[in-house]
Amino acid sequence: MPIAFDTSVPSSARIWNYWLGGKDHFPVDEEAGDAYLKIAPQVAEMARESRAYLVRSVEFLTGELGVRQFLDIGTGLPTAQNTHEVAQDIAPDAKIVYVDNDPQVLAHARTLLYGTREGVTDYVDADLREPEAIVEAASRILDFDQPIALMLMGILGHIKDYDEARTIVGHLRESLPAGSYFVTYDGVDEDAALREAQQNYDDTGAAPYVLRSPSQLAAFHDGLTLLEPGFVSCPLWRPNPDPGKSPKYTDIFGGVSRKV
Repeated sequence: MPIAFDTSVPSSARIWNYWLGGKDHFPVDEEAGDAYLKIAPQVAEMARESRAYLVRSVEFLTGELGVRQFLDIGTGLPTAQNTHEVAQDIAPDAKIVYVDNDPQVLAHARTLLYGTREGVTDYVDADLREPEAIVEAASRILDFDQPIALMLMGILGHIKDYDEARTIVGHLRESLPAGSYFVTYDGVDEDAALREAQQNYDDTGAAPYVLRSPSQLAAFHDGLTLLEPGFVSCPLWRPNPDPGKSPKYTDIFGGVSRKV
């Protein structure tokens, strides 16, 4: 049975796809995305830098730290260099579980995201607000007695209440065994134009997104060991060497921490 998508209200997943140069969006998303860009043009660079940060962090976790299990919650619409592609290119036996509750995201994921023969790529239809259900479903694929990389990439801003977001993160972190890793990024609230553009977007009736201070976002990692270079603007997190280009600050922050 075909899945019905609401094309009358913009979707953050589809707008992000639009900013990344994807094709899985509708005119309402293009209109909202262009309106956002008109006020805060840096958001397109934020989208690109967040994807580059995801790639670098997964490469680091897989290649240098030996992680073979990933729980990616709020995966968004498939684009290039998704988590499983990056991880399984380095370790074909890696296991990746994606979690989302957007019907379009899940439909595209099940159609487009294929893993290696040696590894596993699976998809869970669940809401971030139900961490226990996520862990239960993911445990059918992932071994929660072995290290797991928990990824919350650009999703915590959709939890409007900060205390609720901290509680959700706490439940998810508690499920992880020692030696696991926690990876995040989200937008920060330091730029007035970005705040205005986000408020205008929220006023369209789309699912709102909360920009927070770097210190609030860093606090999701409290009690864990942040790996170098800490919780920073995403382009500054272990940038790839490029003699002709220096990484520049953007209004999206991320970090990787370890549970000991």
